[in-house]
Amino acid sequence: MKNVAIIGAGITGLSAAYYLRKAQEDINIDVYEQSNRPGGKIKTYQKDGYTIELGPESYLGRKTIMTELATEIGLKDELVVNNTGKSYIYAKNKLYPIPGGSILGIPTEVKPFVSTKLISPIGKLRAGLDYVKRPQKMYTDISVGAFFRHRLGNEVLENLIEPLLSGIYGANIDELSLNSTFPEFKLQEEKHGSLIKGMRYTKKLRPKPSQSTPSKPLGQFRQFKNGLEGFIKTLEQHLVQQNVKMHYNHEVTAIQKNEQGYLITVNGTTKQYDHVIITVPHTVFRNWFDDVEMSYFKYMKATSVATVVMAFDASQVDNSEDGTGFVIAKNSDTVITACTWTDKKWSHAAPKGKTLLRAYVGRPGDDVIKTHTEDEIVQLARRDLDKMMHITGEPEFTIVTKLPNSMPQYEVGHKARIDAIKSFIQQKYPNLIITGASFDAIGLPDCITQGKQAAEQIANIK
Repeated sequence: MKNVAIIGAGITGLSAAYYLRKAQEDINIDVYEQSNRPGGKIKTYQKDGYTIELGPESYLGRKTIMTELATEIGLKDELVVNNTGKSYIYAKNKLYPIPGGSILGIPTEVKPFVSTKLISPIGKLRAGLDYVKRPQKMYTDISVGAFFRHRLGNEVLENLIEPLLSGIYGANIDELSLNSTFPEFKLQEEKHGSLIKGMRYTKKLRPKPSQSTPSKPLGQFRQFKNGLEGFIKTLEQHLVQQNVKMHYNHEVTAIQKNEQGYLITVNGTTKQYDHVIITVPHTVFRNWFDDVEMSYFKYMKATSVATVVMAFDASQVDNSEDGTGFVIAKNSDTVITACTWTDKKWSHAAPKGKTLLRAYVGRPGDDVIKTHTEDEIVQLARRDLDKMMHITGEPEFTIVTKLPNSMPQYEVGHKARIDAIKSFIQQKYPNLIITGASFDAIGLPDCITQGKQAAEQIANIK
C-alpha cells in the first residue's frame, strides 16, 4: 500500500488529502499539523449571534473550485453571498467611492471616471494616454507598479489601483511581480493596444444578468453561514470518515530522502513514506532543505498583518454610507490599511442592532504588529477610524488577531525562480511536492487548486 504524508492541515493540505483520497481509496494518508487545529489562518469566532472571521474573510465566487468542493461535502445550502454596495477609498483625508465600472481600479467606463473627485483633471488626462501609448514588449518580469505607472500614471496608481492591489497581496506594489499576480493585464494590453481597451473587452465577455435575476446584482464574494471555519471542520470530518489520519500537535522537524522514499521526523520519531506533500509556509519548510537551488526561500519576504474587530451598538456608529468598506491610499497617515463594514457586507455576521467593524493593520516593512501590544493596536486602529467615521463611546468588545509573516511576497522574478525550483525538486526529490501560498496565488480557491494539482500528480504516479 502506498504511504503518503501531507505536512500542514491548512486549506491546501486538507484539499490535497481530499482529492488524493477521491482519486485513490487504497492508499494510506497521514496529515501532520503542528498546531492543535485544522485550517491554518482560517479562524471563525462565533458567540452571542456574531459570526466573525479572524483570518481570511471570504473567497471570490468566480473561482468556482471552492464552491464545487463545498457542494461535494454537503455545504451547498450553507453558502451565503455578500451584500452589495459601494466600496470606498480613503485618500486626501476623505472617503471617495470607487468609480463605477472599474476593474481593480482600472477604468472601463468614461462617465464614472471623469466625474470622480478622487483623481485630478491632470491625472485623468494622463490616464487617457493609455489609449495612444503603444505597448512595450516585456522581455522579463516587471513590477506591477512600473506597469501601471507607464499605462495610467502615478496618480491613478497611487490613489486608485495601489490601495486595491495592496489589500490583496499586502505588498509593496513597486516590488510586486506582474508575472506572478496579474499577467493577464499585460496580455490584454498587448492584444488590444491599450490596457483600458483590454479591460473593457474583458468586461463585455462577463455573463449578463438574466431577466430572472433580481435588479440588485449579486455580490462577488462567498461565505458560509457558520463561517469559513465551519467549512474547514466539515472538510476535516469528511476526511476522517474517509480514513484519512489527522495528527495534531505533531511537528515535522526534518525530511530525509532515502532509497525507499522519505524519512520524516515527527515529534522526535522517524517514519517512512513513499510520497510527501508539503503545504506549510516557506518560513517553515525552508529549514528542512539546504540545497543552494532552494536558497530563494531563505530570503523570500513575508509581511506580518493583523485584523482588529470592534463591535458596537448601532447607535454608537454614524455610518449612513451604502457600502461594504474601504481601502486606504498608501500616502495617507494611517496605521490601518483597510476597513470592512462587516455587518453591512454580511447579513449573518452580527445580531440586529449591532455594528461590526473589521480593520486591517500591516504594510511591508512595517513593524507595528511586532512592536505593539494588542491593546495598543486597538488604540491605533480606533484613532484612524475616528478620522473617517463618527464613533462614540467604547466598543462592546474587540478581537485582535496577529498573523506574523503570513503574506508571502511575490517580488519581481518570483515566477521564474519558482519554476526553476519546481523543476529542481522534480529531479532531485521525486515523489515529493511542495505547494501552497508561498508558490503561487494566495486566495483560498487558489490554495484548493494547488492542493488538487498536488494530489493528482501523486495519484498519476504508477
